[in-house]
Amino acid sequence: MKHFLPIIIITFFTACQNTPSPNQPTTVRPSIFTPSSASHPHPSQTPKELPTPWGDTRSDEYYWLNQRENPAVKAYLEAENRYADSVLAPVKGLRSKLYDELKARIKEDDETVPYFKNGYWYVSRFEKGKEYPVFIRKKGDLNATEEVLVDVNTLAAGKEYCQFGGLQVSLDNQLLAYSVDYSGRNLYKVYFKNLSTGKDLPDSFDIGGSFVWANDNKTILYDTKDNVTLRNDKIWRHLIGSPQKQDVLMYHEKDETQYAVLNKSKSEQFFFINSSYTQTVEVQYLDANNPTGNFQTIRPREKDFYYELEHWNDKFLIRTNWDAKNFRLMEAPVSYPRRENWKDVLPHRNDVLLDGFTVFKDYLVTSEHKGGLSQIHVIRWTDKADHYIEMGEPTYACSVDNNPEFDTKILRYNFSSMKTPTTIVDYNMETKAKEVKKIAPVLGGFEANNYQTEFVWATARDGVKVPISLVYKKGVPRDGSVPCHITGYGSYGYSYDPSFNRDKVSLLDRGFVVAIAHIRGGMEMGYQWYEDGKMTHKMNTFNDFIDCADFLVKEKYTSADRLFAEGRSAGGLLMGAVTNMRPDLFKGIITGVPFVDVLTTMSDPSIPLTTGEYTEWGNPAYKAEYDYMKQYSPYDNLKKGNYPNMLVLTSFADSQVQYFEPAKYVARMRDLKTDQHVLLFKTSMSGSHGGSSGRFKRLEERALEYAWMMGLLGMDGGEMKQ
Repeated sequence: MKHFLPIIIITFFTACQNTPSPNQPTTVRPSIFTPSSASHPHPSQTPKELPTPWGDTRSDEYYWLNQRENPAVKAYLEAENRYADSVLAPVKGLRSKLYDELKARIKEDDETVPYFKNGYWYVSRFEKGKEYPVFIRKKGDLNATEEVLVDVNTLAAGKEYCQFGGLQVSLDNQLLAYSVDYSGRNLYKVYFKNLSTGKDLPDSFDIGGSFVWANDNKTILYDTKDNVTLRNDKIWRHLIGSPQKQDVLMYHEKDETQYAVLNKSKSEQFFFINSSYTQTVEVQYLDANNPTGNFQTIRPREKDFYYELEHWNDKFLIRTNWDAKNFRLMEAPVSYPRRENWKDVLPHRNDVLLDGFTVFKDYLVTSEHKGGLSQIHVIRWTDKADHYIEMGEPTYACSVDNNPEFDTKILRYNFSSMKTPTTIVDYNMETKAKEVKKIAPVLGGFEANNYQTEFVWATARDGVKVPISLVYKKGVPRDGSVPCHITGYGSYGYSYDPSFNRDKVSLLDRGFVVAIAHIRGGMEMGYQWYEDGKMTHKMNTFNDFIDCADFLVKEKYTSADRLFAEGRSAGGLLMGAVTNMRPDLFKGIITGVPFVDVLTTMSDPSIPLTTGEYTEWGNPAYKAEYDYMKQYSPYDNLKKGNYPNMLVLTSFADSQVQYFEPAKYVARMRDLKTDQHVLLFKTSMSGSHGGSSGRFKRLEERALEYAWMMGLLGMDGGEMKQ
C-alpha cells in the first residue's frame, strides 16, 4: 500500500553526443547489460493455499517470504542485491558520474526563509557536506544571536537511518519538544530540552508522530500506535517531569478503520482530535488552556461525512462535504458548534475543489483546484471582496506556506513549475504586491528560460479528457525521436501537481520530455475525479495512464521503444497493473516499494494500514470487492510471457508496503517471464518507505535508476551512441 511518496515515472531517451543536443535524432542501441538467467537467485517454493468462503482458492508459492526473522529470507534478499550489483557493473562509472552531477546542483550551505512566531525568528539550514538540517531561532531580530534548537546531524551520528519528525516550542518559549525515527517504520520517539539552560530533560517516550503543547507550558498531548497494525489509536496527556506511567489516556479510537490524528488550532486556543480515514470523520475539541478537561465531539461520525475545523474569533470554521462533493466552508459558534448551527461561508461549487483554508484577522485564504491546476483564493472578511493570485505559467504548483501570524496582511505562499524552482513569495493581500523571498538555488548552470512547459489533454478510452503536464528543453524535435518521462499516481485523492524537481534536469538536458499524467484517482479535477479512480472504478486509473502514454506516442512527443515507467508505493500498483495490461508499451519499468499483492495484503488486518484502506481498494471479505481487486492485483495477474526490463526497489523496514510484496512479485515474475530482459531487485536494509533519510544518500538511489535506464539504451557516460 500505500499512501506516501507517490511517484510514477515513464521515460524515453534521445541521442546525444558528448555535449547532449536535444535537436539530434535517435537510434536506440542495444543494452549494455548481459544478465544471465542461470545466475539469478532462485528462492524455494512452498505453496500456501489462500481460500475464500465462496470457493475461490489462490495458491501463493512465495508466501513464506513474509517471515521477516527467517534467515533464509534475508539470504534471498541479499542474494538479489548481489545479483543486481553484478548486472549493473557496466554502469558503475556512470552511476558515480550521475551522482556527482546531481549533487553539484545542490547549494550545500542553504537555509530556509525565516518565519516569525511568538517573538522569535525560526530558520532551518543545511551546512556544507552534511546530510541533515540544523534548526535555529533568533529572538526578536534576524541580527540577534542564533540559538541552536536541534542539529539533526548530531542526532544521526552513528545511525543508519534518521528521520526528523518535527519540533514544537512551548508558548513561554522555554521548553522544546522534538521527535525522531531511527527505525524507518514511522516509529517516533519524542525528546525534550530546556531552552533556558540548554539541558536535555529526562522525559522521553515513544509516540505515533503527533505532539502538541498545552498553554500551561508544562503539559504535552501526544499520540501512540497499535503495536501490531501501527494504527494511530490513542491520545495521551503527559506532565513534564513526571514518569510516563502516570500519563493519562485521553482518547482511544477503537474502530479499526479509523486513525486518531492530533493537532492544534492556529490561534493556539484549541486541541483537535480527528478520528478519520478517507471521508468518514469525527472531530473532538478541547480548550488548550484546560488540558485536564474532556474532549467534546462536534458531530458524531457518519459514513462518508467529512468535516475539519479551524478556530477564528468566536467561531469554528468548518470545511465539509455535507451536501457538497467538492466541499464547502461553513461556520458555527464555539459556544454551540452542533451541525444545526452551521452556516455557509463559501458555498459548494461544481467546478472548484476546496482543498483547504487559512485564516487571518482580516482575510480568509483558500487553497483550491480547478481545471487540473491548483490556485489560491483571497477573500476579505468585511465585505467578501475576493481575488485569485496570478501564477503566470500554463502548468504549475502552488500552495499556502507556513503562516503562523494572525494579525497580518502578508500571506506567504510557494510556487513552482516543471521548469521553475520553488519560489517563496510574501504576498500583500491588500495591495496585491509580491515580494519574492527566495528562489531555490539550482547550481550547475541551470536557466529556467531554456525550457518550455505545456498543459495538454489526452482522451481516455471512455471519452474522458485527462490532463498532462509537460516540460522539455527548447529545441527538442516533436518527431517521435526524443525521450519522454511521464509521471502519475492516481490514488487516495492525492493531487499530483506539476512542481519542480532538480534531479530531472539531468534528463531534460539530455533531450527528455518530462510529463505528469493527472489520472483519475487523484483530485486534480475535483472529488468526482477521485471517486472515478477508486474501489470498483480503479481500472480507470490504469487505463488513463496507458491512454496518456499512447497519446504522447501518437502525438510524436516520443516513441514506444524509448518508454520507461517508474512508480512508488500505490504508484507501484499502477506500474504493476499497466505492465500486465500493456507489457509491449514499455522499454523498462522502475517500481519502488510497490503495492503489488493487493488481495493478500487487504485480506490481512494485522498488516499496517490495511483496515483503514477498505474504502480505497475494497474489503476482500465481500465477494464483489474481492473479484474486482483480483482483476488488477499485479501479483495475481502475472502470467507466462514477455515483460519489459524491470528494476524493483524496496526497503526492509518499510511499514507501509512490506518488503515481501515486491520480493514475491519478483520471484514469481522470474518463473513466468519468457524474455531475456533485465529483472533486478534491490532491498535497502537501512531505508524506509521514502528511501534513505539523508539528502545525499537519496541521490545515490536516483543515480542508480538513471544509470539503469541509460544502460538499457546503450549509453556510455550518460550519452547515447549514434
